[in-house]
This record gives sequence, structure tokens and C-alpha cells, in this order.
Amino acid sequence: MSDEENIVPTPPVDFSLTNVDSKPKRKYRKGSKYDPILDAFKKSEDKLVKIEVPNKDANYIRTQLNKRIEANPRKYARIKVSVVNNIAYLEK
Repeated sequence: MSDEENIVPTPPVDFSLTNVDSKPKRKYRKGSKYDPILDAFKKSEDKLVKIEVPNKDANYIRTQLNKRIEANPRKYARIKVSVVNNIAYLEK
């Protein structure tokens, strides 16, 4: 038996080609769904709060909030995020 006899034909793939004039612009979200957490904390008188987001790990929350703080350093200048015993905290 030769190698050519062992080759299985590839089934055809359904596809279509459509002529377009240009690619659409990429849509960006303005802000983040985590901004309201930082905004509420900034407006509050509290110096230290515990943050809980359903179905999100404390380390994930910390990462997302730190990204927002880094993206807006003037707006969130004095806010720090930390995790202790798998609980996320914001402090001023």
C-alpha cells in the first residue's frame, strides 16, 4: 500500500466571499463597569471598605480596579486596592 492510497480526501468547507469598501471602526467601551465602584468609594466618607462582586475572585477584583486606577491616576489618586484572606478592600 502506498502513501497515496492512505490519504483521506478533505471535505469541502462552506464559505462565502463578499466585497466590502472598508472595515468597520472598532467600538470601545467608554469607562469600565468597575468605575462605579471607585466613584462611589471616592464620594463616600469611608476610609476603608470591603468589596464584594458576585462570582468574582478578590484577586480579579483587585486587578480590574488597579487597571482603572492606573488608567485614571488623577481621578483616583489616593485610592488603594488590597486583598487579605481572599477579601478585596479599598482604602483612602
